[in-house]
Amino acid sequence: MHDRGLLLIGLFKLAKAIFFFCIGAGALHLVHKDIGDEVLRLALKLKFDPESRLVALLLGKVDLIDAHRLRQISVATFAYSALALTEGIGLLLEKVWAEYLTLILTVSFLPWELYELARRPDWFRLSLLIINLAVLAYLVWLLRRKNLLGTH
Repeated sequence: MHDRGLLLIGLFKLAKAIFFFCIGAGALHLVHKDIGDEVLRLALKLKFDPESRLVALLLGKVDLIDAHRLRQISVATFAYSALALTEGIGLLLEKVWAEYLTLILTVSFLPWELYELARRPDWFRLSLLIINLAVLAYLVWLLRRKNLLGTH
């Protein structure tokens, strides 16, 4: 019988892998395009007022992104996607190495998540932190139950 917790975490990791792969593909798609024009086109498609504060804010930020930066973004998101894919598949196959990998990666990202939440608190960041803490707690519990995590 499969562990439902690992199945759920594995599916979550696979969803993250797909999401970050799409981000990387989108960044590559924009390499030789005018990002400002693309933002305006998207705003119009989504029925945003092109004169709105949000669109103006985005247009101000996209000037900071050049082709080199887009390539860096795509490489980083493709790498993260591959890592999440590895975690997800390993967890779905109930591999102990995947449980440890997920545990280590989850712990390593917690300081950054806490920093981001303190810097700009919102429900999205808080939700991500809560999800990752739940994943961490479950994996620690599971590995202890399997007696694979040193207990003193």
